[in-house]
Amino acid sequence: MAPVIQSFFDTATNTVTYLVHDPATRKAAVIDPVLDFEPKAARLSTVSAQAVLAAIREQNLDLLYVLETHAHADHLSAADHIRCETGAKIVIGASIVQVQKAFGDLFEADDVAEGESFFDILIEEGESLPLGELTIDVLHTPGHTPACVTYRIADAAFVGDTLFMPDYGTARADFPGGDAASLYRSIHRILDLPPETRLFVGHDYLPEGRNAYAWETTVAEERAGNRHVHDGIGEEEFVAMRQARDATLAAPTLILPSLQVNIRAGGLPEASRKGRVFLKLPVNAI
Repeated sequence: MAPVIQSFFDTATNTVTYLVHDPATRKAAVIDPVLDFEPKAARLSTVSAQAVLAAIREQNLDLLYVLETHAHADHLSAADHIRCETGAKIVIGASIVQVQKAFGDLFEADDVAEGESFFDILIEEGESLPLGELTIDVLHTPGHTPACVTYRIADAAFVGDTLFMPDYGTARADFPGGDAASLYRSIHRILDLPPETRLFVGHDYLPEGRNAYAWETTVAEERAGNRHVHDGIGEEEFVAMRQARDATLAAPTLILPSLQVNIRAGGLPEASRKGRVFLKLPVNAI
């Protein structure tokens, strides 16, 4: 049985959020939800998350999980907001503790650096979660970050930022704990899935020659046509390309606000004694 999949595209961050449910039982999961953040005024809103929650209510779905593919550096997560609204459990790869340690130290966030997880379920390679009559299987796919995971539900795999549409290529691997060789091997774990497997990517950007956003492809299409890692591209060639390309990339616009929120599962730092919440900008630190 195939899951029902709805997508929500955030134009501000080019992020795709997925609402997935089992049609037999209406058990559901949300993957990579976005918390809206306007950086000029440091203003938060939940417009994107409310659209997902409205779809859940309209279809009378029972939301069990918020699945994070990794700690995102380009958008703030709405996982904690959705948990508060629904009681759903927040799930992320167990290696998130490495990311929490690195960025907890960077932001001098004692609550995070001391090891508090903030997440409800830290999931390991090979583990699975029930989704009604369906099963969510987990592949640990590090490289973009050490904590990246791919969620496979029947014939669909949600790959986060590990792999993009064939004409755009692959994710950067220069964040702390990232590694281009690991990324190559993780991609090939995904590409070893059956060729008809549907792949749902975490972002889409418009490369030259394409005018419409897209976020669904297949293993066969990626193997045949991914510009960075199609069949015939070896690990050494890929690593050289990825490292050279990454050296030209600027840091994501929202990396500093997003990471200090996302290592807290989308929660905010504790308010000051006057009730204000502050996000830190460590100078010359990245």
